[in-house]
Amino acid sequence: MDKNTIKASLQKGERATLECKKAQSSVPNSVWETYSAFANTYGGLILLGVFEDTNEKDVNKRFAITGVDNAEKIRKDFWNLVNNSEKVNVNLLKDEDVEIVEMDGNNVVAINVPRADYTIRPVYVNNNLMRGTYIRNHEGDYHCPEQVIRMMVRDAFQDGNDRLFLKHYTMDDIDIPTLERYRNHFKSRYPDHVFNNLDDKEFMRQLGGFTMNREEGMEGLTMAGLLMFGKGLPVRERFDNLRLDYIDKSNLIGDQRYSDRLTYDGTWENNLFNFVTMVLPKLLRDLPRPFKMDGVVRDDDTPQHKAVREAMTNAIIHADLMVEGVLKVEKYDNKFVFTNPGLLKLPVEQIYAGEETKARNQRIQNMFRMIGFGENLGSGFPLILSAWNEKHWLKPELVEQPELLQVKLILTVEDKEEDSFTTDDVGTNVGTNVGINVGTNVVKDVVKDVVKDVVKDVVKDGTKNDLKDVLKDVLKELSERQMLILGMIYSEPTLSAKAISEKISEKTSEKTSEKEKVNTRTVERDLAELKKMGVLNREGAKKNGRWVIVQQ
Repeated sequence: MDKNTIKASLQKGERATLECKKAQSSVPNSVWETYSAFANTYGGLILLGVFEDTNEKDVNKRFAITGVDNAEKIRKDFWNLVNNSEKVNVNLLKDEDVEIVEMDGNNVVAINVPRADYTIRPVYVNNNLMRGTYIRNHEGDYHCPEQVIRMMVRDAFQDGNDRLFLKHYTMDDIDIPTLERYRNHFKSRYPDHVFNNLDDKEFMRQLGGFTMNREEGMEGLTMAGLLMFGKGLPVRERFDNLRLDYIDKSNLIGDQRYSDRLTYDGTWENNLFNFVTMVLPKLLRDLPRPFKMDGVVRDDDTPQHKAVREAMTNAIIHADLMVEGVLKVEKYDNKFVFTNPGLLKLPVEQIYAGEETKARNQRIQNMFRMIGFGENLGSGFPLILSAWNEKHWLKPELVEQPELLQVKLILTVEDKEEDSFTTDDVGTNVGTNVGINVGTNVVKDVVKDVVKDVVKDVVKDGTKNDLKDVLKDVLKELSERQMLILGMIYSEPTLSAKAISEKISEKTSEKTSEKEKVNTRTVERDLAELKKMGVLNREGAKKNGRWVIVQQ
């Protein structure tokens, strides 16, 4: 943490991940509410010694660096309190998370609070779980609703939610035709499996759907067993908080609201296995199936079909089925939308990166996996991303909606914008790819602008994806400074190395208060490297010549 990082944060204004407090001589009590809220939501930065004028609309004038009187004392007091279990139930911080930063002659105490792992949430204060748990919403800290606290507590239990023993629910509450259909799937997949010789109760026991409560000496169904194979009435009696809903809004005519609907109407036993096996064929039938043979058998199970199955099962195994909500699947002309109750156990970015998380409903997950629905642990979401990318369809969109206590996955069956792109589209797309690790938003923005200019003569409207991919690969070899140099040369081919170094400083100072100093010798080395890579040529004399961007 340094003063430039803090200034950049203040320019964006106080928000869900930033909290400023004047804190002149001591640690404010309200710090702990923010600590809990950041830990339970997205993490964030607390700045002690910064005053916020909430009436000031201009963000550049809204914050004042007032500093603290005795920064070392405040930091010590903070550490004493954060390590006191009577104040907070868990300390998430390392030494480097609490720093003293000198700004404008004043000391600011910067506290970086990470998001707590789901295995240790909720983080609460004053030894009070229900009244001391906070969450962050926009710019404020709020008491966490009891329903969300209970969800966090369940998530911290590593063995999952669906192992719950349901007292007084027995095999009489299982819909035997549903269980038989499942067993037929299982036998087809594993014809020689020893489970095939078991009776229904023992088969359910092996799957985790039936168990013995040894404390009370009672046998009965688990949550997984009833929800997966139960008769509709017992399912609705025990889990009246949950609804299953499928709605098809594709191929509508006139004022038609939907073309197909599956919700409970008394004609089917509304358990999870029936819901999945009835809905999936409806989702998959319109996906393209290329003709492909595996020996003498047609193999038309494409990666996209697998991805939709994965999305369907993911919505179930990661749902909090104890929360009031709807497990809903929607089909449109150009997309599928899967909605499940609950919130994400991991941040969205980590899920996109393929980080592994345990399902909330591990027994249901295993039941689906045993019949070929669902991938190995940790590979499900990457499979979906890969399948959609293979078709150059729009990137799957995973959206957490905390205010509704639900998560949506949107799979759009539509080409990416760059598949019908213009040069500006390509420039933005490639520039983002190249600039993703540049380090500052300012330079990334400039990189995108540069690439738009550079590609105008290289890439014509309607060029295919393979050429764009080649372009990306070439540009990834360049540094951000080399990208800037190319953009400047494109606009002014006669620029000297000295003029380019001055322009780089001017370019970066347009959006920041400080210039990035790049000397002429550094630019000369970059120009030589670009020539060596075959990206750039020089025509004419050293003084009166011009640069030429090689377009092949």
